[in-house]
Amino acid sequence: MQAAFAALSSFVSWFDPFCGPVGIFQLLLSDSLLSCGDAGWGDEIAYGFMITASLAICTLPVGLFLGFFIALAKQSEERSLRLATNIYTTIFRGLPELLTLFIVYYGLQIVVQQVMAGFGYEGPVEINTFVAGMIALGVVFSAYCSEVLLSAFKAIPRGQYEAGDALGFHRGRTMRLIILPQLVRIALPGLGNLWMALLKDTALVSIIGLPDILRQTGVAARVTKHAFEFFSMACLLFLVLAMVSSVVFSALERHTKRSEVGR
Repeated sequence: MQAAFAALSSFVSWFDPFCGPVGIFQLLLSDSLLSCGDAGWGDEIAYGFMITASLAICTLPVGLFLGFFIALAKQSEERSLRLATNIYTTIFRGLPELLTLFIVYYGLQIVVQQVMAGFGYEGPVEINTFVAGMIALGVVFSAYCSEVLLSAFKAIPRGQYEAGDALGFHRGRTMRLIILPQLVRIALPGLGNLWMALLKDTALVSIIGLPDILRQTGVAARVTKHAFEFFSMACLLFLVLAMVSSVVFSALERHTKRSEVGR
């Protein structure tokens, strides 16, 4: 089994775009501070890039899931439900993202500590920084996402729901087959903007110790005293993520608009 894991790790490392056999740092910057191995900081920065991308990708479905149901609740006929979701979005759109991150990271530790104390556990409790960052960024993203989705819901004519009823669909099937495809098409540009903001907000998790791009380049800058070079590399890596995201969202928008060609 260990041999299998070692072989898989070796296979994955071959496709490492930074420090793999055909990686950028390995091929072009092997004699610089960004070289891979013990001689440079290439491995650390490549790891930070992976953490940043992973955090954003893991946060996206959390924020979309919460935002979708918050948008549904905002249209509910139940007044208390609308009030609760309005309070939620007001709080997390009004608080600075960094403050939300601190509240989630330290607040969750306190809550979990008290719960565990109720079961007789008195040891220390520490929340994983990746999970804390994902939750904090997820709730902020969901607050903004709910407003984008709510506007998209309002842009869909009421007759679309009535068409589903006329076809004998229950509301769940109407939502899945008729409403959601239109919702995605209408909301996608706004969601793309929110995704770009999420990518930038991932830099905040460096404050709580998660080794993302900003933290790794910051440590390298302090140790080597080459701040401009390493922070310029951080800028370049974030721009790479942004450009790749733009290409992906442009492709998704073209795909979702194919149904409009015949109109």
